[in-house]
Amino acid sequence: MSLTSILSADAIDSAIKDCQVPESFNHKKFFQLCGLSKKNPQEIRTVFGLLDDDGSGFIEEDELKFFLQRFSSGARVLTDKETQTLLSAADDDGDGKIGAEEFQAMVLS
Repeated sequence: MSLTSILSADAIDSAIKDCQVPESFNHKKFFQLCGLSKKNPQEIRTVFGLLDDDGSGFIEEDELKFFLQRFSSGARVLTDKETQTLLSAADDDGDGKIGAEEFQAMVLS
């Protein structure tokens, strides 16, 4: 399964283009533009599984750096600051990684 089976390629492209400049990534705006914030909980969990590159059940900091590239291979890498902001936005229990429930809560917030 790929992200384009859940999100439209055009919406993904629009979201990626919106944050091409370093330090311009805003997760809430990104989730709105790509359409993820309008998906149901099961679809969001499926996207989480696709973003969990190593299959650990969590999205760790090293995976977050390449967050945009999971949506589009030509996208840029997140800056350290953007990575930390994204992690902080979702890591409710402070364990340094994002679980499926935390990801879903962040997307729907």
